[in-house]
Amino acid sequence: MVMFPNLNLPPSLKPLQHYLKAATEQETRDPVIAYWCRLFALQLGMKLDKKSKEASAVLLPIMDWLEKARTEMHENEAVTNDLVAKAHLENHAMKLFTWADTEDRAAHFNKNVVKAFYTSGIVMDVLETFGEVGLDISEKRRYAKWKATYLHNCLKNGETPIAGPPTDELELFSEPQGNAYGGETKDYQTPFAPDQGRTGWPSVPEMNQTPTPAERRQPVTPAYEPQAVIPPYVPVQPSPSMHQTPDPEIIKKVEKYCRFTMSALNYDDVPEAIKNLELALRLLKTGQ
Repeated sequence: MVMFPNLNLPPSLKPLQHYLKAATEQETRDPVIAYWCRLFALQLGMKLDKKSKEASAVLLPIMDWLEKARTEMHENEAVTNDLVAKAHLENHAMKLFTWADTEDRAAHFNKNVVKAFYTSGIVMDVLETFGEVGLDISEKRRYAKWKATYLHNCLKNGETPIAGPPTDELELFSEPQGNAYGGETKDYQTPFAPDQGRTGWPSVPEMNQTPTPAERRQPVTPAYEPQAVIPPYVPVQPSPSMHQTPDPEIIKKVEKYCRFTMSALNYDDVPEAIKNLELALRLLKTGQ
């Protein structure tokens, strides 16, 4: 594989660092991922700054590397065929996401889980090379980036994270402010920013890797801790009040539980979805 040059990114091209670092991490592990990450970085760089001399000193070497790499991998359909390439990237992203999500739900909190979540989100960004991503990928990308930041901050501050998706604040699933290319935002920080003194990212974990005892933390709560005790379901007899328009505040709460239901289904958590549907139904029937 042709060597990639060392580049000094000017401020205007700082958002490229996420994809170039991901490419470096995958250089020997999966050259196809490295290729598409750098192509995505080039496309982003052309949008951000293609006129300054500092930007040209970065973009031209990337362009030259891509041309040589494409020639070298001309027989690899995951480079020459967009459909095959898209499937390759999606499979890689989902493999990382599934591993990280399984470890997180089992309360196995460590840097490898943070890295897997974060890298899966970056590769899902790169999928935009082939057009707009679907809702499933978009939701998982949002969650992966949020979870990477959340776990990183907890581990950094010596706190024990809560396993699994949040249940009380839907806002935690909101897309970080800024563009979809991983630029700096006020709500989302890259766990491995250069100013933290790192020379590179931790290795992407092998799927059978076991965290060390020092890295593993004991769970303090289950993956989904019920917010309210749901009493056994008892059919409610129809009453005249049930045919009236519910109070707007009740409607607002019902909508919230329905959104929680959809969020839980996005991550295949059927018990949580059932719990929130029952809460919504009970509110509509009883107002309580």
